[in-house]
Amino acid sequence: MMVIRPAQHSDLEDILELAASAGTGLTTLPNDPERITDKIKNSIDAFNADIDVPGPEYYFFVLEDSKSNKVIGTSALVAAVGMDEAFYTYKLSTVINTSHDLGIYNKHQILVLGNDYTGCTEIATLFLSPDFRGGTNGHLLAKSRFLFMADCPERFADTVIAEMRGYSDEDGRSPFWESLGRRFFAMDFAKADAISGLGSNQFIAELMPQHPIYVDMLSKEARETLGKVHPKTKPALSMLKKEGFRYQNYVDIFDAGPTIEVPKDQIKTYRSSKQMTIHVGHAQGETTPIMISNGKLADFRATVFDSNMDNDMLYVSQQTLDALNVSAGDTVRAVKMFNKRG
Repeated sequence: MMVIRPAQHSDLEDILELAASAGTGLTTLPNDPERITDKIKNSIDAFNADIDVPGPEYYFFVLEDSKSNKVIGTSALVAAVGMDEAFYTYKLSTVINTSHDLGIYNKHQILVLGNDYTGCTEIATLFLSPDFRGGTNGHLLAKSRFLFMADCPERFADTVIAEMRGYSDEDGRSPFWESLGRRFFAMDFAKADAISGLGSNQFIAELMPQHPIYVDMLSKEARETLGKVHPKTKPALSMLKKEGFRYQNYVDIFDAGPTIEVPKDQIKTYRSSKQMTIHVGHAQGETTPIMISNGKLADFRATVFDSNMDNDMLYVSQQTLDALNVSAGDTVRAVKMFNKRG
């Protein structure tokens, strides 16, 4: 059985192993013991804090295989971005240049550096071991965060965003970076992205041009990558679109990957979930994978079990009760993992 729970210091070695296998591109999961230790500590503090208004809290989750007690995946929530360090994005906008004397009317796309998403909740740090991909594992890892948000809505902002990994080739080369960022940072894409992942973005304000960038000045290859995701990110993007996330012309300043957004209460898993009473037993009728969370905070748990939600009673196995750390008769939150549209 697979179980989602908050990360603990005892998970450090497993998380570092995952970070090493993630390679470049996932700067929020660095292969660095000190930084991962800090993330775990910050997360433990967030789970145990008394919070009424979302701030810079970082909630770090792991997916554990209960058979081996090994961590096989990670995910996270940042309650409100841009509170400690500026959260930069490029907004893709349009300007019109007109000369009445010459009869010329030109429409141009521009990139405007800004902090429009300050205060929004961000979903982040999603990574699943390649050995465990398939089935419901990836969906549990990603969507369980929305159950946690539904259990603790006061801890999160009204708008939720996700920065998607932008396009780069097999050698890790980003056309957008080569056409724009390298001219101002004088370093490889991987190095700049890694520095950004350290959590300090002051160098961006110091080195990035503050004036709008005309897209026509970029290379053709770079223009074609605006708002495009890395091939390996397409499944995650598809899943989030089904949850209600939409692209609103904001892109990452390094690789031009899309930043997508959705109102919190419009996330499908969030609004479709409901509280139910849990019992040991066999569900009647047709069953389907049900994602269940225990509704707790520091002891948050979530898992998947085949059952149905035809009434207010949710029937599961004793093993599922134990995995969720709940007892028969307790109230849990549940949602169908899939529907006819996926």
